[in-house]
Amino acid sequence: MKVLTLLLAGPLQAWGAASRFTRRTTEHAPTKSGVLGLLAAAQGRERTDDLSDLAALRFGVRVDQRGTRIRDFQTAIHLDTGKSMPVSERFYLADAVFVAAVEGEDTLIDTLHQAVQHPVYLPYLGRRSCPPSRPINLGVHSGKPLEQVLAEEKWHAANWYQRQLRDLPEVPLDLLVDAPPGDPGADSLRDLPISFDPVHRRYALRGVRTLTVTVPNPQARKTTPPNHDPTPLLREPHVPHPLSP
Repeated sequence: MKVLTLLLAGPLQAWGAASRFTRRTTEHAPTKSGVLGLLAAAQGRERTDDLSDLAALRFGVRVDQRGTRIRDFQTAIHLDTGKSMPVSERFYLADAVFVAAVEGEDTLIDTLHQAVQHPVYLPYLGRRSCPPSRPINLGVHSGKPLEQVLAEEKWHAANWYQRQLRDLPEVPLDLLVDAPPGDPGADSLRDLPISFDPVHRRYALRGVRTLTVTVPNPQARKTTPPNHDPTPLLREPHVPHPLSP
């Protein structure tokens, strides 16, 4: 088994799991359907193609920089009739950074890695209006489970964000991974894609387990001990005991 890791960073991201009609929400972290859609597009798959091999991959994401949830109102005009469409309410994550990973059979992971390096369709972060600001390919790892790969990956938050936490030599980060069936501590999210067919999109429930990992902070303050003894300045002068010789 191999693990493919992806860096998802950009000015705006949007990872919807329950969007309906004119209200388009976003989860606080990338969804499995969104990341698998990115990989399918990189391979050049059509929306009506079979997704069962991708859906079977184990999925996980590490929250390196939470970002800020913002709201936008958008208007549109129907191309054929010229009439105004209903105003849509759209939510985004601004200045967020994530590390996503998929684990699976070696041949499929290698194929996805090749597709990420030479995508047929350019990747975007949940919506086509959200391009990545950095290369998304972080490489392939073998011989380690998905959780270990995500725990050992260096911290990819922006430098300014790392400096805000410079008092912490190690930073705790949330890790969201696929939970095994029947896991009593897992949450449920309807983001497991069955079909991306625009005529009838279908998604199944997926169990999600939340963990915490710690990573070194490269911007942490570095303290060095003084090269002299500062304590003599604080000591009281020595006074001989009156009975001492």
